[in-house]
Amino acid sequence: MGRLSTHAAKRREFGAFLRSRRERLTPEDVGLPRGSRRRTPGLRREEVAMLAGVGTTWYTWLEQGRDVQPSSEVLTALAETLRLDRAEWRHIFVLNDRPSPEHSIAGPEKVSAPLLRILESLAIQPAYILGRRWDILAWNRAATVLFCDYSKLAGDERNIMHLLFMNKHHRQLLVDWDELAPTALAMFHADSARYVGDPDFTRLIETLKRSSPEFEMWWSKHKISPHITNRKSIKHPVAGQMRFEYSSLIIAEQQEMKLVVYTPLDEENTSVKLSQLLGNG
Repeated sequence: MGRLSTHAAKRREFGAFLRSRRERLTPEDVGLPRGSRRRTPGLRREEVAMLAGVGTTWYTWLEQGRDVQPSSEVLTALAETLRLDRAEWRHIFVLNDRPSPEHSIAGPEKVSAPLLRILESLAIQPAYILGRRWDILAWNRAATVLFCDYSKLAGDERNIMHLLFMNKHHRQLLVDWDELAPTALAMFHADSARYVGDPDFTRLIETLKRSSPEFEMWWSKHKISPHITNRKSIKHPVAGQMRFEYSSLIIAEQQEMKLVVYTPLDEENTSVKLSQLLGNG
């Protein structure tokens, strides 16, 4: 009974949410003539149904909270018709117990000023922002002294998978590369599933498969893994052996981006060595 009650509550919430978003739109917002005799605000139910490509009666049942189950395609059509933003788009998928698709905005990814300030505030923790394709979009000085000057890399060269499998300097830094590389690839494989068919993903993956036998071998196994916190051993050419805890954090307001942070551990005197690299020692 508890589960049935929860489903009923979600249906009622979904219906009320649809109605509220329908009522905030005007016919002009969706390219329809205003007409006359509108006694209620917003669009009519039949207008939403027409624009979303569903029957008026069926759409009415949705607003009434009846036990009907819209597909992901219908939810997408409703989200587009009602001009939902990213959070609202995700909300209607959650209410219907369906996985929310990544509703990404076309165009280049841009790191916001608050995120850049967070990066700079992590003075003794190497950190960077990853985009949806695992491109390094921004980084702090600690990441530069630990890994490399990312500003000197261009295009795919600044991609984590490219660095891991194609950049000899980066590969030599990673003491446990043989263990780390297939784990990272499995996490990337899981993330990339949301973008199957995306030309930028396809080009990068095909390039790596042609150029790296290890990438091609592990990619063909189709192993996937969630993001995990683990430890990484770095053999820095100046500081020597260093040990970090690696964390990948999804950014709430830009969920296609991740903040990756390397926290120095007490092992190998890592904090002192990093401080010296930064000129603080």
